[in-house]
This record gives sequence, C-alpha cells and structure tokens, in this order.
Amino acid sequence: MVMQSTTPENIQNALKPGARRFCTAPMMDWSDRHCRYFWRTLSDNAFLYTEMVTTGAIIHGKGGPDRFLQYNEQEHPVALQLGGSKPEELAQCAKIAQDYLYDEVNLNVGCPSDRVQNNMIGACLMGHAPLVADCIKAMQDAVDIPVTIKHRIGIDDQDSYQELVDFVGTVAQTGCNTFIVHARKAILQGLSPKENRDIPPLKYEVVKQLKEDFPDLEIIINGGLETIEQLQGALEYTDGVMVGREAYHNPGLLLDVDHHFYGAPKKIHDRKQLIRDMYPYIENHLSQDGKMAYITRHMLGLFNGLPGSRQFRRHLSEEAYKKTATLDVLETALAFMPEPEIA
Repeated sequence: MVMQSTTPENIQNALKPGARRFCTAPMMDWSDRHCRYFWRTLSDNAFLYTEMVTTGAIIHGKGGPDRFLQYNEQEHPVALQLGGSKPEELAQCAKIAQDYLYDEVNLNVGCPSDRVQNNMIGACLMGHAPLVADCIKAMQDAVDIPVTIKHRIGIDDQDSYQELVDFVGTVAQTGCNTFIVHARKAILQGLSPKENRDIPPLKYEVVKQLKEDFPDLEIIINGGLETIEQLQGALEYTDGVMVGREAYHNPGLLLDVDHHFYGAPKKIHDRKQLIRDMYPYIENHLSQDGKMAYITRHMLGLFNGLPGSRQFRRHLSEEAYKKTATLDVLETALAFMPEPEIA
C-alpha cells in the first residue's frame, strides 16, 4: 500500500483551487509508480495521474489491489484513473482508491484500443452518455474525494460539437465538475491506439468553446502541447493543462512547472544531483529484488539536447536491465554529462 499514510493537509492542498493547473497524463506502461516518484522530484505541485487500471484488475487480479494501487506517499497529489463501465464495480474500486488515500478518482472515457472497447471501456463510452453519468454518480456516492472524467471531443461519426455538449451536459448533471478533454476525436474503426494519438487533428478551439459554454466547470486541456509557451497559452482559455508524451520523453519540462504554473520562485537545478537524490529510492527497490531499469527507463530523457545525453541514454539502456546492475551503472552514465550540469 502507501509507504506512509498521507495527512489531511496533503489532501486539502491537493484539492485546493488551481491544483490541476498542470497535470501529467495517464499513460499505459509509462506513468507507473516509479515514473511518478521520479516526476515528483522534478515538480512539487504537478498533479500526477496513474496509468489506467481496470476495475477487473483491482477486484479480481492476482495479488489483490495492492499490486495495482501501491504508490509512495511523496507522489501526492496523485489521482487513480479507472477503466470500466459497470457502476457497481467502479463504485467498489473508487472506495478502494479512497482507502488507499488517492486524492482523486478519474474515469477513462478516452482510450481507443480494441481490447478495452470489447469490454466497454474507454472512448467508446462517449456513445453512451447516460451510462457514463450512472458510473460517475455511483462513484460519487461511494467516496468523498473528487470524481473526474477524461474524454475525447468525439468518436467516429459522433463528432459534432452539439454531441460533445450533450455528453458533457449529461455527465455534469451528476455534479461532476472536472472534465479533462483530449482535443482530438477518437477513430475507433480503422485506426490503432498509436495512430489515434497523431492522425485525428487537434482542435483546441473546440475545448475553448466548451469552456465558454460551461464556465462553471473545470476544463483541463490535453493533447499535443509541448512547450511552456504553448501550455501557458492554453491556460488563457482553460483551467488547466495535461501533458503526456512530452513529459515522459522530456522530463526536464517539469523543472519549470512550479515556477510557471504555481508561482514558486524560479530555481536552478543540477540534473545530476536530481538523479543522485533518487539513489535511496533505487536502493530500496533493488533490496526487494527489483530491476534498476524499472526506474531508470523513466529517466532517459532528462538530459535531452545536452552534450553527452546520447551516451547517457545508451549506457543506461544497455546496462540497467542486467540483474547485477547497481548504482555504479548510474554513476558511469552520469560521467558522460559534463560538470556542472545546470537546468
């Protein structure tokens, strides 16, 4: 479970207005607990989201909920994203999430993969707004923490703005206040999940209009935003931004989040020291027979664009997967980076 229990103050800080001004996106196989712990060392305030966990995995999975919901207390604020479409199962899992002291539960209505479609999970639910509302309401009735939703701007031929308004309006009637909107439609017939991240065009103007039509809702935009300038521009017409692939491939982006999005004083960061600060966490993981690469794979992009970064990535990629890997592997990789390395 959580390595240490959080405090009411942690939860209150996580839920204060503006807490979701910058969020990291749920990403399957990427935003696991090791990734989120690393991200937290880069930003004190970013709102972190887990990768999607299905209700079936939590309720019936081998090893019990702890296998899927374990995280470190330092990750707060952190939200659990659930995949499912049965209100009673989602309510049960939301209650478990609250017992694990997650700060929020989020319903996935955006994943376009065939596998989840076959189980009525993800983006296909946009065609079933009353069911989604029932799911949200069931979760709300089960917990005291916020229940939020992440969805697309449409699916297949159900992509008119009016259909999006009808969907959001139906779900909002439950009292759900936070909508994370991926500014692309999902094409469920004919495109792979990877293609659905790139081929459907981004339509930021649709999200802007949605905020204008639902001014009392917290609207967070997701999709294709990469630079601090782009993200700050999006905040001119939304309440928050969510970043996925760019945060993963270029985690140095998070070093600017606290200053630009939460008003914290600007800091000078030594990226080498940030990795060394992870050593106690890595040693604890190794002591439990974990592989170093399970953690270091999330660090590969920290030095992107800097001299020595290619050698740093290559050495970690080749050596960290070995059973004999120790912190010496990291020190050797860091030696490729010149001194001092200041962000």
